[in-house]
Amino acid sequence: MSDVQFHEMQDGRRIAYRLTVDTEPKIGPTLVFLPGYMSDMAGGKATALFEEAQAQGRACLLLDYSGCGESSGDFADGTLSCWRDEVLTLIEAHVSGSVLLVGSSMGGWLMLLIGEALGDRLAGMVGIAAAPDFTRWGFGEEQRAVMARGETLFEENPYGPEPTPTHPGFFADGEANLRLEDQIAISCPVHLLHGQRDEDVPWKTSLKLAEALRSDAVQVTFIKDGDHRLSRDQDIARLKATVASFY
Repeated sequence: MSDVQFHEMQDGRRIAYRLTVDTEPKIGPTLVFLPGYMSDMAGGKATALFEEAQAQGRACLLLDYSGCGESSGDFADGTLSCWRDEVLTLIEAHVSGSVLLVGSSMGGWLMLLIGEALGDRLAGMVGIAAAPDFTRWGFGEEQRAVMARGETLFEENPYGPEPTPTHPGFFADGEANLRLEDQIAISCPVHLLHGQRDEDVPWKTSLKLAEALRSDAVQVTFIKDGDHRLSRDQDIARLKATVASFY
């Protein structure tokens, strides 16, 4: 990924990002991909969308949240609010015109917070196994109590050898940014993709999100044999087609 650049935040954090070469005229909104928890812009879905944008003459922004991938910082300090502000800063600095947000898993929660802040610049959203409010439904009461006491929760990681940590700062910030309990003030077109064999995020979460959104232009597509990642060739092809429908 030799085309990685860095944006320095006011406090010195260096946020890694990739941006397609500007096209004149640019076709449609700029796609901004939001990775999941402990993920980064080198993942298969992000890379596939970036390459597709380049091939189609569309603008695309990928980034690593602080503490992830090639960005500086400690993952233990990361929160939804912190990462939201990083994304908004990069959009303000490097994106002109409207924005299409594509959020994967936790990125699907983050896209709601960013979408609210973007207002009229938000052209659309695509959720991939979107996981809003997972600090509320994703843990048992004993696990929630551990984090509420200010301790880090460690869980078995199905995708790697190291356990997955959820730090108390992230948990507290997540509890302050719940979105499924009230109407979400977003009115743009939205398309939610979700595998029905997702063992991490219940597929009914996408139904709850569709109901909570103010927008009437909401589509939900379930992939009966799809898992959480939705990264098979056929899943990537479906994702590309979904994104293309916004152009």
